[in-house]
Amino acid sequence: MRAFSYASGVRRARSYSETVIFCVIPRELETDLYERMVGYYRDNPNVTVIVDRREGPDRRAGQQDGSFRERRTIRDRRRARAAGTFLDTDAAEG
Repeated sequence: MRAFSYASGVRRARSYSETVIFCVIPRELETDLYERMVGYYRDNPNVTVIVDRREGPDRRAGQQDGSFRERRTIRDRRRARAAGTFLDTDAAEG
């Protein structure tokens, strides 16, 4: 599966290993900067110009640096190994 970039109206396929630089334009400055930045980076295929469309308050606001990361739980969904000791599985000679 490939990701696509729509900067400057051209659809370019990108591989997952390709380095991509995002030039993020704040929504408030979209009318002034977007077309200008697309033109500026037109010859650089590694730069994609995007508009920040996030809304609402930052959920991390008021928290100490990194404290929001400590609450994340990483689970291992693989089946746990059976407890105990097991006999050797080598075939008997003879």
